[in-house]
Amino acid sequence: MMTPPRIAVFASGSGSNAQRIAEYFAGTGILELKAIYSNNADAYVLERARILDIPSVVFNRDTFYKTTSVLEDLKSREVDWIILAGFLWLIPDYILHAFKQRIINIHPALLPAYGGKGMYGMKVHQAVIASAEPESGITVHYVNEHYDEGDIIFQARCSIHNRDTAETLAAKIHLLEYEYFPKVIQDLVTGLAKQ
Repeated sequence: MMTPPRIAVFASGSGSNAQRIAEYFAGTGILELKAIYSNNADAYVLERARILDIPSVVFNRDTFYKTTSVLEDLKSREVDWIILAGFLWLIPDYILHAFKQRIINIHPALLPAYGGKGMYGMKVHQAVIASAEPESGITVHYVNEHYDEGDIIFQARCSIHNRDTAETLAAKIHLLEYEYFPKVIQDLVTGLAKQ
């Protein structure tokens, strides 16, 4: 029997998408979530990992950018894919090279619009609302050396109504994330998606 693909999830904050991914695949045998990695020792995602009994790894900026210890830890767990779910730092070159076309991110807008450094979470939704856009959505994309510029894998859309606020838009986006992100991950790591 083939070993299921092994993933690691990187998150910087609450980790609701990380929890959704963990619960979606729990007990399915489709893939194995080996660990949750965070650059924020106070991130609630670490509490979610504890509750879900998933190993967690915390690192700081120096560890991430000046050593290869995060990569060594990923290798020790035989991780095949890295999934960014609200992770706010650029991935360093040494990890990009080791996981070429095997790191994906989810962004809470329709890239290439409303992406780039500093565009995350509510900041994105506030900018979309301020621009009176008719729609927004999610983008799943490969990760490269620039914020939100990797090749797009998948997008899903939602309408924005004139009564919507950044908060109501955020709720719509979360529903899209929870519905589609695990399915896109499954298709990619099992080879069903068009590469």
